Amino acid sequence: MLTLGIESSCDETSAAVVADGRVVLSDIIASSLDFHKAYGGVVPEIASRKHVEVIDSVIERALKEAGAKPEDIDQIGVTRGPGLIGALLVGTSAAKALAYVWDKPLIPVHHLEGHISANYLQSPELEPPFTCLVVSGGHSHIVRVDGYGKFRILGRTRDDAAGEAFDKVARALGLGYPGGPVIDRTAAEGDRSRIRFPETYFPDSLDFSFSGIKTAVLNYLNNSRARGEDVNVPDVCAAFQFAVVNTLSTNLVAAAKVTGDNKIALAGGVAANSALRAAVHEKAAAAGLEVFCPRPVLCTDNGAMIASAAFYAAGNGRFAGSDMNAVANWSLEAL
Repeated sequence: MLTLGIESSCDETSAAVVADGRVVLSDIIASSLDFHKAYGGVVPEIASRKHVEVIDSVIERALKEAGAKPEDIDQIGVTRGPGLIGALLVGTSAAKALAYVWDKPLIPVHHLEGHISANYLQSPELEPPFTCLVVSGGHSHIVRVDGYGKFRILGRTRDDAAGEAFDKVARALGLGYPGGPVIDRTAAEGDRSRIRFPETYFPDSLDFSFSGIKTAVLNYLNNSRARGEDVNVPDVCAAFQFAVVNTLSTNLVAAAKVTGDNKIALAGGVAANSALRAAVHEKAAAAGLEVFCPRPVLCTDNGAMIASAAFYAAGNGRFAGSDMNAVANWSLEAL
């Protein structure tokens, strides 16, 4: 069964064709990132306009690379939310139009559900249940995957998402946008032991908080500059990244103990961070847990993960009509 997946929740316009929810036949991604760098973050209006400009060609390329024609496609999955409402409307409008013209079933997909499903593309042997850490610019969730399309949120951020904290610290250090990749690279040249930033844990909770560490980094920079001291940027990056990564990996392994799962997974853009991947593997090995993690290209927003999620959502009978609308804030547990 061939599923066409369409993703447009933020600044990537993507379409992909996936066979049986597990085999990627094509995955085309067009990013408008370069247009946002000057502003230090994604500008919703620019993102929406860029989606409109390229979505037709992205879908055409996805079909061509997969060697598929419209009549070969069995169903269409699309990110309904959450995300930037203008950006989401471009993808959902395209999906609804194609579903109508091609007479294909339309499947609404939750963005985080898509990120989790990227693990099925990377590791075809993976089956629920498992515990997954979903970390990106807008989300930091620990999710119990009870089954295909069945999720329970065990922990979430109470303020900033991990990716958001990376972006803000990178901006304060003058490293540019996006912050995650540049901090990861810069941290490799630093010594995390020279500075200690706080880690936040809550009693009897798997929730996260990253506003404290963000403020601690800003205070460190302001105090150092006020005293006329040079700031060792690689050391700051290394110490900041360690604190965030240690918090994320510690809570993920703790969540697995709560659920009793022997399988844990990573998902989302921050899952591409090398320090996070290393920390999770190290802690998992000590706890006797098996780790699953998508390759970096599948950690970013992409149509393949949406197609995979749509395949399983269809199996649960989740379909939509032409009256489907995008939802900027859509609960994962409402599926």
